[in-house]
Amino acid sequence: MTDAASGPYADLTGDELRERFDDQNYVAEDEIVTTVLLALRLGKPLLIEGEPGAGKTELAKVLAEGFDTELVRLQCYEGLAAENALYEWNYTKQLLAVQAEEGGVADGQTVFDEQFLLERPLLQALHGGGEPPVLLIDEVDRADEEFEALLLEVLSDFQISIPELGTVAAATPPIVVITSNRTRKLSDALKRRCLYLHVSPPSFEKEREIVRRKVPQLDPAVAAELCGITQRLREESLLKPPGVAETLDFGRALATIGDGEDGIDRETLRNALGTVLKDAEDVGRVDDDLLDALLDAADQARAQPVEDATD
Repeated sequence: MTDAASGPYADLTGDELRERFDDQNYVAEDEIVTTVLLALRLGKPLLIEGEPGAGKTELAKVLAEGFDTELVRLQCYEGLAAENALYEWNYTKQLLAVQAEEGGVADGQTVFDEQFLLERPLLQALHGGGEPPVLLIDEVDRADEEFEALLLEVLSDFQISIPELGTVAAATPPIVVITSNRTRKLSDALKRRCLYLHVSPPSFEKEREIVRRKVPQLDPAVAAELCGITQRLREESLLKPPGVAETLDFGRALATIGDGEDGIDRETLRNALGTVLKDAEDVGRVDDDLLDALLDAADQARAQPVEDATD
């Protein structure tokens, strides 16, 4: 593990990190700032769990942008194999080298050399030069337990063992962000190697501030209304409750069609449901009674005073 005293972020302060978040228009509460700061200063991976749409992946993107570094993303899925995550050999190039007696093969050297190695996200992140990249291991809960075991060496020592070459270690460890939607329980071994952050759906105040920053052309009162509507929708038993991404889609849609001075009316809300609900059954649940409840929530939200969303 990297010595925190000699790591690239050993002297980073909470104010500096918050400033980088603000520069990217990312609304971060104190808990997020503190946990991310500790992960950076201690050189430990950050495991973020929460519901889909809560902004887990966005945090990794913001860190890459904020520190002006590369984002290396490994999207996890069922059946993800080592060769798709770590590395694989370029067998075609090896075969051609053997046939042509090029690349040192004729001199008794081997085709298992770095020039024949195809880097996949994990190895790519360890090989990064200069500013440490952000390695995003996204939706790790979609992969199986065997893949988790494969990750342990990377997360513990920031290295990968390649039988034909030996150990490849990072000169400067990447910033590692691991996300999970909690579709299954992760192993204790993986959790022990990480700092943990649980991200909940945003409060009304935080979501309104996010919309204000991300869709600045939208009237503030209308932004409050649409956040009231999405907050109310999350109280329903929906198959796919709207996340922040859907709220922003809703806001951009309203800004595109013209939000008007009188706020969101019934027809506009009905026509814009496809921006916040992404399942036919969920859309079908929005009957006249629920529409009335959503419009009432919008009226109440419009009247709420502006508060600090990061307290």
